[in-house]
Amino acid sequence: MKKMLITGGAGFIGSHAAEYFANAGYNVKVFDNLSRALLLKKEGNLNHNWDYLKQKGSVELIKGDIRDQQAIETAAKDCDVILHTAAQTAVTTSLVDPREDFTTNSLGTFNVLEAARKNNVKSLIYCSTNKVYGHNVNNIPIKESKTRYDFEESFKKGVPVDFSIDHCEHTPYGASKLSGDIYAQDYSCIYGIKCGVFRMSCIYGTRQFGVEDQGWVAWFVIASLLNKPITIYGDGKQVRDVLFVNDLINAYDLFLKSNLKGGVFNTGGGPSNTLSLIELLEIIKTKVGSIPELKYAGWRPSDQKVFVSDITQLKKRLGWLPITKPEDGVSKIIDWSKKNINLLK
Repeated sequence: MKKMLITGGAGFIGSHAAEYFANAGYNVKVFDNLSRALLLKKEGNLNHNWDYLKQKGSVELIKGDIRDQQAIETAAKDCDVILHTAAQTAVTTSLVDPREDFTTNSLGTFNVLEAARKNNVKSLIYCSTNKVYGHNVNNIPIKESKTRYDFEESFKKGVPVDFSIDHCEHTPYGASKLSGDIYAQDYSCIYGIKCGVFRMSCIYGTRQFGVEDQGWVAWFVIASLLNKPITIYGDGKQVRDVLFVNDLINAYDLFLKSNLKGGVFNTGGGPSNTLSLIELLEIIKTKVGSIPELKYAGWRPSDQKVFVSDITQLKKRLGWLPITKPEDGVSKIIDWSKKNINLLK
């Protein structure tokens, strides 16, 4: 039985991965410092996914911080795979407290990679982000319609993995995640660890406790169900390719089963699964019956008007394509949120 360590395993993506790989026959250990409420500056119990996994009983839970080198090295002992999802995830938080962002995303990732190297871990998946491309994405020509922006025809497949990351603003979050991205690639080349770098676009799904600064699809659903005002930064026409979490975990699984020695993948819903903020609100209004009060504010630093992932490499090298359409994924979030409304208040 293969052993897997999932950092940040009590988070949204990490907990779904823990459940999936435990069901697939892995011996799964979850490593998490349970800091979600502090990071997102939100009161209440944000450790639902930790409690959820505890009830399952098939996953070992370890409370620890990736910034603690000894703790992560001990947790990685005898593991075959590390799935590194632990991170500071909000751009706005990185602007307010760049040191916290750096120590978590840059130093924390270095500690995880060192834990893999010292323990002879064979495979590692690094959760990167589309923010590694920074403000350069806004130099791509776009066209505007009533409800959205879109890339011009020359980028109809989306942003490729060889798109420039240089000479532009990234925000501290983008910079810290990029450092981990490059380090993961280097550890693959130098130390022979099978590293998959997944530059993720907008991942959404059930058990996602979205807030204004992070997890916007889930946040719009939660705010609508609780009748909390929603602030639109910009004009609401900004577009992302959205990817349901189950489809993401499937991509991880295909990579681990593949003969690839490593790879960098832009990971999102691709051109066939895009939403603007305005379009998401229309879907919610149709399915819920109403949306709350909308407020408008200025664009945030390095906000990309459009980001769509070119997922050609995932299709070509792993035979992967997303399955869940945005309307279906949003419906699943609505259904889960209604059943668990007391957790969201």
